[in-house]
Amino acid sequence: MTTFDVNGVPVEDTFCEAFAGIYARFVVTASDERALKRAARHVSALPATVFGESEAGIERWLDPDETPDGRPGFLVQVWVEKRKGFEENLERELGKRIRQGVLVHPTTRVFDACEDPVGELDMERPVGRCADGYEYTDVEFGREMIHVPIMMGEFLIERRLGYGEGVAGGLVWLYCDSLESALDAAYGVVDVLKDVEGIVTPFDVCAAGSKPDTIYPDIGPTTNHPYCPTLRDRTLDHRLPEDVEAVPEIVINGVDLETVRRAIGIAVLTATEYDGVLRVTAGNFEGKLGDYRIPLRDCVREVKDEWR
Repeated sequence: MTTFDVNGVPVEDTFCEAFAGIYARFVVTASDERALKRAARHVSALPATVFGESEAGIERWLDPDETPDGRPGFLVQVWVEKRKGFEENLERELGKRIRQGVLVHPTTRVFDACEDPVGELDMERPVGRCADGYEYTDVEFGREMIHVPIMMGEFLIERRLGYGEGVAGGLVWLYCDSLESALDAAYGVVDVLKDVEGIVTPFDVCAAGSKPDTIYPDIGPTTNHPYCPTLRDRTLDHRLPEDVEAVPEIVINGVDLETVRRAIGIAVLTATEYDGVLRVTAGNFEGKLGDYRIPLRDCVREVKDEWR
């Protein structure tokens, strides 16, 4: 594999594959900081699109002057696969994540934040009806809001949440000389990506990149064994250099292709500044699965002059 140099670190001249995805984007606010932090953890937990469900991530935290009700909040994206029946799937997944991840936390509210949506979902059925008929709708904060009476006041959610079509599954791999250097570099990249508008990293740092083929198809994607350091002497198709001891994967979803490309370029530039990063590359399946091919070289070139 040919490489190009970034900050003295070789970057493989390859591409990552990405997929068309559907996302909802909304704001969660609360008057209680403890509740807000727990809601952020819970609504974005458990990436599960590989099981036909959803994955989510916190795009950024919001100051009171950035939210519809003047309270602290955060911006979250929830993603599902773009496939037949995606609207039903997204509605069901939003119902689960909002009811169990947000509504249960005191003082929380939900507001739509999808810019230029291609469609919208009515939250009256998947969320409003959990009030068992006691829910009601009115206009507050200049929006149509559903009120759900709960044991600590009322939970409010904007009645219609928009959804858009974006790009999911862009990624980079970092070949690192130790677990410690991998943790430092990968979490450093994720921290920098928090400043990139329009993207989320649903796994933050993923320790277990997967592959589509498996001897156990009933359980879904399994470990990408050619890139597992501990299997170096146990498999004939091992592909890691001898000095690589850890390979963190950083997955990026974004509202459009340009945004994902920018985030990938920033991720590569950031990763190559860390000691212990021996090489940067991207997992792909030879272009057979993804809707998009995103070359690492192009991503770096597009952001190199303006970044930092």
